[in-house]
Amino acid sequence: MVTIFHNPRCGKSRECLAFLDQSKEEIKVVNYLVNPPTYEDLRAIIQLLQIKPIELVRQKESIWISDFKNKSMSDTEVIQAMVQNPILIERPIVINGNKAVIARPYDKAKAIL
Repeated sequence: MVTIFHNPRCGKSRECLAFLDQSKEEIKVVNYLVNPPTYEDLRAIIQLLQIKPIELVRQKESIWISDFKNKSMSDTEVIQAMVQNPILIERPIVINGNKAVIARPYDKAKAIL
């Protein structure tokens, strides 16, 4: 089963979901703004993505700019900021087994299907 962490208000996320709908894969859609991931979930996702936590942050979001920009933060603090403010999580994230991508553009998801 392929999981997509999706924001229905985001055009890129909608494009990716439409792409996944055309695949033959079973899809689990997680609206992460309604059902935000836990700290442990995010840590696991970051490990699958093989990135640093800051690379998953939408650094142009107003809450990031007002509350976190230019602060020295540990990886734990960055993840905690995303847990408390899920709008900061880059999207869409597509997970298939032990592989994951930030599907921007959506066709990056092809690599893990």
